[in-house]
Amino acid sequence: MSASGGTKAIVAALIANLSIAAAKFVAYLFTSSSSMLAESIHSVADSGNQVLLLVGGKRAQRARTPKHPFGYGRERYFYAFVVAVVLFTVGAVFSIYEGVHKISDPHPVETPIIAFGVLIFAIIAETFSFRTAIKEANHVRNGQSWVQFIRRAKAPELPVIVLEDLGALVGLILALLGVTMAVITGNGVWDGVGTIAIGVLLAIIAVILAVETKSLLIGESAGEDIEDQIVAALTGGPEVSRVIHLRTLHIGPEELLVAAKIAIDHDDTAAEVARGIDAAEQRVRAAVPIARVIYLEPDLYRSERTDQAATAPAPGAG
Repeated sequence: MSASGGTKAIVAALIANLSIAAAKFVAYLFTSSSSMLAESIHSVADSGNQVLLLVGGKRAQRARTPKHPFGYGRERYFYAFVVAVVLFTVGAVFSIYEGVHKISDPHPVETPIIAFGVLIFAIIAETFSFRTAIKEANHVRNGQSWVQFIRRAKAPELPVIVLEDLGALVGLILALLGVTMAVITGNGVWDGVGTIAIGVLLAIIAVILAVETKSLLIGESAGEDIEDQIVAALTGGPEVSRVIHLRTLHIGPEELLVAAKIAIDHDDTAAEVARGIDAAEQRVRAAVPIARVIYLEPDLYRSERTDQAATAPAPGAG
């Protein structure tokens, strides 16, 4: 994911959510609709989440230190995980609580025309934000399905924004349905039902985000296609006969750590081995620019050692 693309989507979502939140709060004051209140809190939570993503992106750019020798790239993962927590605790829990309260003490929606006007405005504004997120995500999806994109993306911002905007649009439709049914039937319980539905929706999205960002926080390897490129680059010169085993780890969305044990000729001198390692590293960096940290260990290939390795040789190895 390009940093500029993610930032553009975040800013678009932030502007939309701030304007929508203000409109929803005004509508709530006039209508006393719990769905409008839940949607107001939802928009405030989303706005806070977008600020968190911007903060995470900024902090991740700090230079490495002795205490953090691989830099701060994972700050983006941390703040994306906080977004999931905020979405669940602030958005989902509050909405469900407010919905249950409204069902237990229902009252009709006042001045419904204001609620309808604000919801329609919010749907239009959120659609523009969602369109921006989809457009930016399409630049980096590379033919993946949306499910694959959400699950495999190493940069968290666009998947978070796409899911948030999708949840916002569906939530607005649920709020519109709840208010409409409450007005048609004169029964405020429908307003509470819509509010609970919004809370359940937010909880589902929060869980999905938490699961995916947790995996990134723990540490994910590069995709198989990237590892294949690394193996091809390592073995693309006469210095390396094969890759005995390979380990990769994302230390940030655009930073990859590569550690490999490579087989060399047993007659190579120390100077030849050093030159060979340098050449292999250059080939890897040319093939995979995000491979910022590379550790190569030269060794002699023994099939029995490879068979006893904790994992099989990397894809593409001989």
